[in-house]
Amino acid sequence: MLHLPTSLLSLTNVRREFPGGRVALADVSLSIADGEFVSLLGASGCGKSTVLRLLSGLDAPSSGEIVRRLPDDAVPGYVFQDAALMPWASVRRNVELPLMLRGERASVMRGRVDAALRAVGLADSADAVPRELSGGMKMRASLARALVTAPRLWLLDEPFGALDEITRFALNQTLLALCQPQDGGTPATAVFVTHSVYEAVFLSQRVLVMTRPGRIVDEIAIDAPSPRDAGWRASPQFAALCARVSEALQRASVAEARA
Repeated sequence: MLHLPTSLLSLTNVRREFPGGRVALADVSLSIADGEFVSLLGASGCGKSTVLRLLSGLDAPSSGEIVRRLPDDAVPGYVFQDAALMPWASVRRNVELPLMLRGERASVMRGRVDAALRAVGLADSADAVPRELSGGMKMRASLARALVTAPRLWLLDEPFGALDEITRFALNQTLLALCQPQDGGTPATAVFVTHSVYEAVFLSQRVLVMTRPGRIVDEIAIDAPSPRDAGWRASPQFAALCARVSEALQRASVAEARA
């Protein structure tokens, strides 16, 4: 496993075993650099979401070491497959929730929420409630709720998996834009869980292929231009990288079946 310098997050020989003996992760080591976008790709049950929970601090390993080089007050932007919006509250109220929980002043909240809604294209839907939104708009609201805290780390657990391809690709580009710094500094770090080869290749600088029981079995560097757009998605380079990742995924599946 490649270990990059100035890693922001690392797992070393991490094992996660649940009561009853089910092994979610078996001896996983990885290193994620500050400003890197990494996707975890693999079949259901291979431990991708467990890695996210460990990186966030929501779960603890059974053994091994986890290092997070984040400020003590840093709050990761955690985005789930379900937008998890409060159904009775407006988009604005949903997005400002993290700031309310931190006790921010109303004037500060309004400015940050307005900026977040503009960034995800929901400025005209601030007063709508979730039942009035499409699936893509709900996910944009979920992204805005994470963005409002200005996260240096994004943890994304299949956030676009239930969406149609057109909406998914549009939100892929929105997410890449949200990770870019406004002041010319280092981009935000992102760890993204997906089942989609195309999504992993489009978004990532590295793709880590996982298999059961909870192992990283391959790593593919995505050496591609930035910013990435629809033109690159139609390029021979993109197709070749998708083929390479698909082959790695197939090898992992065959090895798992033989184990």
